[in-house]
Amino acid sequence: MLFRRTVLASFAALALLPLAASAAELPDLGGKSVVVVTENAYPPLQFVDPKSGKAIGWEYDAMNEIAKRLNFKVEYQNTSWDAMIQAVSDGQYNIGMTGITIKEDRKQKVDFSDPYMRSQQFMLVRGDEKRFADGKSFGEFKDGLVGAQPGTTPFYTAVYEVLDGNEQNPRIKLFETFGATVQALKAGDVDVVLTDGTAGKGYVDASNGALKLIGEPLGTEDFGFIFPKGSDLVAPVNAAISALKADGTLDGLNKKWFLDYKMGE
Repeated sequence: MLFRRTVLASFAALALLPLAASAAELPDLGGKSVVVVTENAYPPLQFVDPKSGKAIGWEYDAMNEIAKRLNFKVEYQNTSWDAMIQAVSDGQYNIGMTGITIKEDRKQKVDFSDPYMRSQQFMLVRGDEKRFADGKSFGEFKDGLVGAQPGTTPFYTAVYEVLDGNEQNPRIKLFETFGATVQALKAGDVDVVLTDGTAGKGYVDASNGALKLIGEPLGTEDFGFIFPKGSDLVAPVNAAISALKADGTLDGLNKKWFLDYKMGE
């Protein structure tokens, strides 16, 4: 599985020693308020629980733990993906989180934290799909439609790795949220949605066989939190991420949300 990594125990122990030592020396932000914006449309990273109506997920747990260790108070707000990077860049929010891929062009507008997760892109299709089985055969299936959010990694992967490199290709149907692309897929309005494997697995597990992942990974990406340029929160958050990696907290969140959690149960 994506989050299972094989390492030699002796080297792992040695590698974690300096990080573990630094965990006790994390900055104290004195209880300041920090506004964190997200989209709540990317399970299991962040989403609204269909049973309780509460916003939950991997990123919420991670950010709450970071806030606890750095001693700051979190205020969560929501916005759409297409507005998020600019809004954080403009200083409307202190931190943005929604499975945001660390990319050089985005670094021109915002600062990124160190990576907290590595992910891969897969093809999410209906459970009875037999017309294509991977990116190559989908590209050759001229009637096939892709659902995507503009400006996202899945959009660019669809354009440049699956289709012909034309960002105006009529085979790409644009939607405001990731959840809307999945609903369009279920309804038969599009034939495939490209998704991070972790989010895709969450949708597949909750679909009772209506959805499945196919093909090999189409790309690898690192996720990071975003901040306004020059933010004094970047260094403390990076220190906290290192501490969470060192003491196994992130591994525990991976198990909770990607192995144990079942959507809708």
